[in-house]
Amino acid sequence: MITTNNLTKKYNGTTVLNIEHLEIPKGQSFGLVGNNGAGKTTYFSLLLDLIEPTSGVIENNSIAVHESEAWKPFTSAFIDESFLIGYLTAEEYFYFIGELRNQSKADVDALVAQFEDFFHGEILNQKKYLRDLSKGNQKKAGIIAALIGYPEVIILDEPFANLDPSTQIKLKKIIRDLASKKGITILVSSHDLMHVTDVCERIVLLEKGEIKKDLVTSSETLKELEDYFSNTALV
Repeated sequence: MITTNNLTKKYNGTTVLNIEHLEIPKGQSFGLVGNNGAGKTTYFSLLLDLIEPTSGVIENNSIAVHESEAWKPFTSAFIDESFLIGYLTAEEYFYFIGELRNQSKADVDALVAQFEDFFHGEILNQKKYLRDLSKGNQKKAGIIAALIGYPEVIILDEPFANLDPSTQIKLKKIIRDLASKKGITILVSSHDLMHVTDVCERIVLLEKGEIKKDLVTSSETLKELEDYFSNTALV
């Protein structure tokens, strides 16, 4: 589904990402971990054509993302609050995204209704602009907006940050169901190793822009990642 070849990104001569080859098959729940500056957000930004690669290519369903926009109808993401439109209410924003994805208001209402428990009564019917919501509630709205139209690929950068524990648990179930029940390819980056091992069947570890580990998630994965970062901290 997503293929990366000879991808580099440099700023002022400094290489911040260097991935020779990476394949993410359709329907996989894929996790990306690494310390600050490892290249996680850079990779997602390249995948979404928010920045241009210095060299190489990412293909989404055989479409080079920096050469064509044909991947956009089946791909969605929530990276941070800049993806929201702050002067809209949550409902207005959901309908706006629905229009972009050829979904009627009824379609959007039906999808959003499935996540009332996730919203915990703090998003809908509040008559608040998105900019006036808490960081956590902005994140909830952005994540659910990314699901509208059930795209084939969903990209979430640090989705667990700013969420309370009960909401994190609900989000983990949502992510698992997207991949296992709906066959959606979902990419998640996170600093929380426990959360990412809970929801992702495969995890890639980046360090200084390069892949250091590519793991099929098992009962040993969390310890392996913790050991890696513990040893790195001692260097």
